Amino acid sequence: MYRIFVVEDDSVIAGEICRELGAWGFEARSAEDFADVLGEFRAFAPHLVLMDVSLPFHNGYFRCAEIRKESKVPVIFISSRSDDMDVVMAVNMGGDDYIAKPLSLEVLVAKVQAMLRRSYDYEAAPLQLRLRDAVFDAGGSCLVRAGVRIPLTKNELGILQALLERPGRIVRREEIMLRLWESDAFVDDNTLTVNINRLRKTLASAGIKDCIITHKGQGYSIDA
Repeated sequence: MYRIFVVEDDSVIAGEICRELGAWGFEARSAEDFADVLGEFRAFAPHLVLMDVSLPFHNGYFRCAEIRKESKVPVIFISSRSDDMDVVMAVNMGGDDYIAKPLSLEVLVAKVQAMLRRSYDYEAAPLQLRLRDAVFDAGGSCLVRAGVRIPLTKNELGILQALLERPGRIVRREEIMLRLWESDAFVDDNTLTVNINRLRKTLASAGIKDCIITHKGQGYSIDA
């Protein structure tokens, strides 16, 4: 089980992050003694750190620099300050990624998973997923319906899995883009729309219609 160390002095936010990470199978622990963040880091030996910038005693940049003196563990900064200078500072102090508040827990989990994939041999635990009367087969890159395989492209597979993991719930566009390209910064927003429309056509041609719902300005959900 991968261990995530959450260094966030807002106990409500820290609790929400830990609960969400726990629901995804991670062991998440939040910092308690902000005068000894490095000591708690050593004791917990996490695989990844989520580091707020504004902290008691010393800021997150200082704490990240402390960690970097003895560990290459990935550090993702989380902060309400999101201008370019803060991002540059985070990278210069040894950070690997930066998430701006207010947090989307779905995007946070996607970024954590992406960082773990790049840093370790991490794969999310497989789930038994179904789309109406079809079975989702990630390993075979297809849906299986009445014994017939419905092939899916890599992007169709990624989109469908992201939606089926949370049926009936809105999955933000940013999270889906992270799934497909491990970035939401340099991808033309229209590219995702094109891929969603292709998936809709693939499903419709197999007799599975009107299952992907667009939520304007937010993302997509699926009627599974």
